[in-house]
Amino acid sequence: MKFGITQAFQCSYLSDQNEQLLVLMPETEPTAQHYDYLIAAGFRRSGLQIYRPHCQTCNACEAIRLPIHLFKRSKSQKRIWNKNKDITIKVSDKDKPEYYPLYESYINQRHADGSMFPASRPQYDGFIISPWDNALFIEFYVLDELIGVAVTDEMPHSLSALYTFFKPEEDKRSLGTYAILQQIELAKSLNKTYLYLGYQIDACAKMNYKQKFLPHERFFEEKWQLIAKNVG
Repeated sequence: MKFGITQAFQCSYLSDQNEQLLVLMPETEPTAQHYDYLIAAGFRRSGLQIYRPHCQTCNACEAIRLPIHLFKRSKSQKRIWNKNKDITIKVSDKDKPEYYPLYESYINQRHADGSMFPASRPQYDGFIISPWDNALFIEFYVLDELIGVAVTDEMPHSLSALYTFFKPEEDKRSLGTYAILQQIELAKSLNKTYLYLGYQIDACAKMNYKQKFLPHERFFEEKWQLIAKNVG
């Protein structure tokens, strides 16, 4: 496998830092098997691009994953689960036209200060759609209304949480946490070993919810290390 390093650019999560990425530069189109191997080495995908942080002066980003058989819900996670008992879950293996309007309102109302604003259909397709057609779309319905979607990639031994978006008016439901809890249940039903959650940055408030899923493993010093209690 061949890799390239990007130029330094302002970090999306830590405003006082620059970031660089180590990016897969394949001579042929990568396969799901390539991604399965690379995600276990701390990589992540955004659309077709497979990357991991490679910053010169900062190592704040740590890939994080949940060993499914070890995970136990905390008291607050149990409350969130119970608060959303009125939600009906459906799982699709195909993108649907009704997803994009929900994504667009979510990005434009909740993340207007981020790099993904303003939302557009090409940006959605380039980010969300799996190049290997292995994405699963977990749909959240209240009565007959679609209020949220969690996108997760299915690999032979794991799921990888890609992105969750929902009606901005439903923010009191803690749907980001609820989406992870649902992906854990899906991973159990599919007999998967891990659920990958992307990157954890302890100094970034937007990511603090990830470290509350315990126990979890973090990838640093080129190996996965078990974290049994909250480090925040």
